[in-house]
Amino acid sequence: MPIYEYKCRACGSEFEQLIIHSTTPQCPGCQSRDLERTLSAFAVSSETTRSHALSAGKKRGMAEVHDRRVAEHEYTTKHVKGDH
Repeated sequence: MPIYEYKCRACGSEFEQLIIHSTTPQCPGCQSRDLERTLSAFAVSSETTRSHALSAGKKRGMAEVHDRRVAEHEYTTKHVKGDH
C-alpha cells in the first residue's frame, strides 16, 4: 500500500495519503478531488549516509557556537568594556 504525495489544484494544499486498492484521494482541506500527484523523495539509510549526516550536523553546530561566541565577544567589547 503506497503513500502518495498530492497538491490540491483547488486550494493549493499539499498532503500525503495512503492509497488502498483503488481509493480515490481527496484534499483533507477542501475535499476537492482535483489533485496533482507530486514527486516524492525517498529516504536511503546506510552507514555512509548516517555518517555524512552526523558530520554535517556537527559542522553546523560548531559554526553556530563560533558565531554566537563572536557575537558575544563583540557585544562585550562594545558595551561592557567601553563603559569603564
